[in-house]
Amino acid sequence: MGPDMFLHFLALLLVLLRFSSAFTPADNYLLSCGTASNSTLFGRVFVGDSSHSGLDFLSKDQSVSVTRENPLPNSTTSLYNTARVFRESSGYQLSIKENGTHLVRFHFSPFSAQSFELKSANFGVSVNGFSVLSDFSAGASVVKEFILKIDGTSVQIIFTPSSSSGIGFVNAIEVFSAPPDLIIDDGARLISDAGTEEYKNLTSQVLETVHRINVGGPRLTPFNDTLWRTWIPDDEYLVLKSAAKRVSTTQPPKYQGGGASREVAPDGVYMTAQQMNRDNLTLNSKFNISWDFPVDSGGFRYLVRLHFCDIVSSALNELYFNIYINGYPAYTNLDLSVLTVHLLASPYYIDFVADYLSLEAVRISVGPSDLSTPFRMNAILNGAEIMKIATLVSLPRDRKKSHVWIVVASSLGGFVGLCLLVVFVVLIATKCKKRETKPTQPTRSESAGWTALPVYGGGSSHSPTSINTATASPGQNGYLNLRIPFADIQLATNNFDKSLIIGSGGFGMVYKGVLKDNTKVAVKRGVPGSRQGLPEFQTEINVLSKIQHRHLVSLVGFCEEQSEMILVYEYMEKGSLKHHLYGSGLPPLTWKQRLKICIGAARGLHYLHTGSAQGIIHRDIKSTNILLDENYVAKVADFGLSRSGPCLDETHVSTGVKGSFGYLDPEYFRRRQLTDKSDVYSFGVVLFEVLCARPAVDPLLARDQVNLAEWALQWQKKGVLEEIVDPNLVGQIKPSSLKKFGEMAEKCLADYGVDRPGMGDVLWNLEYCLQLQENVRQIEAREDSEIDMQLAPLKRTVARVHSENLRIEGNEEPNGSLECNSNQVFSQLMNNEGR
Repeated sequence: MGPDMFLHFLALLLVLLRFSSAFTPADNYLLSCGTASNSTLFGRVFVGDSSHSGLDFLSKDQSVSVTRENPLPNSTTSLYNTARVFRESSGYQLSIKENGTHLVRFHFSPFSAQSFELKSANFGVSVNGFSVLSDFSAGASVVKEFILKIDGTSVQIIFTPSSSSGIGFVNAIEVFSAPPDLIIDDGARLISDAGTEEYKNLTSQVLETVHRINVGGPRLTPFNDTLWRTWIPDDEYLVLKSAAKRVSTTQPPKYQGGGASREVAPDGVYMTAQQMNRDNLTLNSKFNISWDFPVDSGGFRYLVRLHFCDIVSSALNELYFNIYINGYPAYTNLDLSVLTVHLLASPYYIDFVADYLSLEAVRISVGPSDLSTPFRMNAILNGAEIMKIATLVSLPRDRKKSHVWIVVASSLGGFVGLCLLVVFVVLIATKCKKRETKPTQPTRSESAGWTALPVYGGGSSHSPTSINTATASPGQNGYLNLRIPFADIQLATNNFDKSLIIGSGGFGMVYKGVLKDNTKVAVKRGVPGSRQGLPEFQTEINVLSKIQHRHLVSLVGFCEEQSEMILVYEYMEKGSLKHHLYGSGLPPLTWKQRLKICIGAARGLHYLHTGSAQGIIHRDIKSTNILLDENYVAKVADFGLSRSGPCLDETHVSTGVKGSFGYLDPEYFRRRQLTDKSDVYSFGVVLFEVLCARPAVDPLLARDQVNLAEWALQWQKKGVLEEIVDPNLVGQIKPSSLKKFGEMAEKCLADYGVDRPGMGDVLWNLEYCLQLQENVRQIEAREDSEIDMQLAPLKRTVARVHSENLRIEGNEEPNGSLECNSNQVFSQLMNNEGR
């Protein structure tokens, strides 16, 4: 941090101290445990639990006070010099004056003292019968915070040692009332693959704070927060730091907008933010800012609270942006000035609930809306809180009989669970029987769930891809011969050994494997338990199980056991085209190799586009999706976004935009109308990528160089394309070959699809470029126009290749997968990392 930034943050902290006002809770217990002396932390006095008259030990002889052998020297940390150790299940009971939401914090700072090794302690903690911590061990100092509703006249906190360690401990406890507007029941949005719906009764849940982030600002301590919270900077959680730019103000927030109070978040959160870093970008460049926050992957729901305060706009209705949670659209076209009663710099927060997660992180992204104008394209985030929703069954509160009732409750719970399971099976059986006699339209929740792929012909009415994606009928034997047992895949990958990882993407990790028959394969494993990649998983199987071509990656099989989504492909020895162009240190490809690779990829795409009446549009052509085998033969891969082309009487398919930033057809993006010419545009970007050996988008370059397509076209139109070719190719490319290559790439990148060539024309031109490169002396003796005339019949022949000799196997009847439909399928988060 430079001196100017330091002085700015210093001034900001002074403003925070000035405008922070104390919150006085009705209930306010601050206990320093294991001592009769008081301790101070951040200006708050913690009273020794041995002298506090308002608490009642459940069983004093089952706990002991211990003191750190080498006390911490800093007086502000004296709170952690003592602890109360529990040798049996016991704890505290505190009187409550006012029912409602309370904050409960436990301070743990392990040390060695009096024959106790607190680092080895393993125990559970419950609050009013709710288990908030189980099998907990504190290897270092940590504060655990919970937000829960307390009813009744007291709160009971129980520490229960596990049999392995025999002890539990705590250094300090905070229990205090929360403001009424901290957690409210209505207004939260549940975000899942089924869509967005309202989530109610939030106050009845137990919330465990996992992350509390001051986005774009410094660390905020309890000194600066009316609820004595700590907010940490967001730097380490940013996915791409260069995409974000800090912004701050010294003016205090305007809380009169009705969106948030100072207790919801302190001034410091709303006075700083991250916005889109547009310093080196062109006017129309779009991207997202993303943060990844690690979470427990045990299948929990998480409350995601996002804080906003528009400190970047100069007038109302300037800022429109979208919010994404784990890649799902959570809020589109957000205009803060409308939500805050037409006030700028007025705090506002929005609650989202991320559905049951098996992921190891919650990803939050903000990006510009379609309503944004080129000059006002921006997105902001001021703060973020991630809280685990950890509601459990309440345990009995009778102190004398608690041990007995825990066992009884567990047994009873098991019996009730068994009964519910039986009822559930009966209901499912009845439901299935009804479906056999009378098919019904799936509801939203049904169609969003896991849908097994059909074993025999036809499609599932519940399949998200059965209507709109590029699927093919499974035929007489269905997909049965493509199924691979999960045990075989585990064996092939040595139980998914991390040393065998050869790549990763939005779907999951890719492992190198060897099947029982010694076939080398690439195993793409979706995140276990997640349904986020289900549409792509099914589309990939539906497409690749029915098409075969030398220049398309072959599907060996798939697995969908145990909620796994695994795709097994032929192994491509040389990896992706991208890795051979830049960034990996591999030997550079020759110009002739590059041309042959482009020709192979073009043949694969031409087959997709013309192999059936409708054809298939890939929608995600880029250098990472062109793979090379051991002989550098190119094959197109990753068909998860593919879909059927337009019917014979249609010119396009109307669908949601999906693709990769930098390769996306601008006409498709503007009009939401997809044609095979969208693939042609993306392939044009790949051609310049091959020629220049640089990424399609590089935000770190000068503004006029960020977008490869725009930058290369400028040089092409000036007639000096040779100035930007890969330095490794200097002196290799024949001028006539380069000239034809540049002209063809320029046509691929035409603004309108009707002005772009088809893949047949692209393929012919690439073959011509190779001829010019190899037979330059013979060809240069003639005029270019003469050559064009002699090769024109060949050009027309290539362009007319249709399904009679490039056929997609499978049914093209309405019950098959190539039916026409113009409904939207995907809504894609676009960012500078790709999809």
